[in-house]
Amino acid sequence: MAEQIQQPQSGQGKRARRTKILSTKVDLTPMVDLGFLLITFFILTKTLSEPKHMPLNLPAGKISTTEYGKSTVLTLIPLGNDKVFYYHGDANSAIQDKLFGIVNPAGIRNIIIQKQLALEANPKYTKKDLMLIIKPTDASIYKNIVVLLDEVLINDLKHYSLVDISADEKKWLGEMALN
Repeated sequence: MAEQIQQPQSGQGKRARRTKILSTKVDLTPMVDLGFLLITFFILTKTLSEPKHMPLNLPAGKISTTEYGKSTVLTLIPLGNDKVFYYHGDANSAIQDKLFGIVNPAGIRNIIIQKQLALEANPKYTKKDLMLIIKPTDASIYKNIVVLLDEVLINDLKHYSLVDISADEKKWLGEMALN
């Protein structure tokens, strides 16, 4: 707040010139309070908006030699038009046996749950044996890959991999007019 201080009138007699001298004194206490509130606000929002990260474990070598059972593998290929192409098991047998489909990224959870239930029904496997392979194309967008990695966390999948798409799969997607 500010206040004005008036000085007494100066001069003598009737002809004296009256001067009014006003000085202002500014109280900065509310400004200091506002400064501390702003500092507190920005420190709090900075700590709340820190980016979250997800560890992505990659194989040590350039070529992975890990073999999985064909019935435990689910492969997801995010496409450029906000769709995800998926197939069960080996690519060749999945195309021949029509074990593939196309869903939007939000529908992947149902596919993963169905695959886990199918593995639970098999006496050789459990739902923890599911191996998820994500193979992004050149046209796929980053958002869809992040959605798929979020589904890995939501469904608590222990075995997943992010690999390059093969030339055969690119050819199949081109033939199906999905690429």
